[in-house]
Amino acid sequence: MGQVTVRIGGYTHPVSCEDGQEGHLIALAAEVDRRVGSIRAMGGQFGESRLLLLAALLLADELHDLRVELSHARAGQPGGAATDPKLAERLARIAEKIEGIADGLERS
Repeated sequence: MGQVTVRIGGYTHPVSCEDGQEGHLIALAAEVDRRVGSIRAMGGQFGESRLLLLAALLLADELHDLRVELSHARAGQPGGAATDPKLAERLARIAEKIEGIADGLERS
C-alpha cells in the first residue's frame, strides 16, 4: 500500500493509495487544491473543512455537468458531443477521473 502526503489549501494530509498510484493521487490532490484556491480567491474566511466541502461541491457539479453531456452524447441529442465520438470518450474519461477525486475525498 502506497502512502503520500498531499498539500491542499495549505494543509498537509497523509493519504494511502494502491502501489503505483502515488503520482495519480498527487495529481488529483493538485486538482482539489486548485479548486480550494479558486474559492479563496472569491474572498471570505473559511476553515479547512469548509474549503474542502466547497471544493468537493464544485467537483461534484462539474461531474454532474459531464454526466449530462455524456448522456446527451450517447443518446445522440443536440447539445451533446454525439457528433464527435472521440469527444464523448474524452468526457467519459474526465468523468471517471472526477469520480476518483470524489472517492478519494470520501475516504479521507
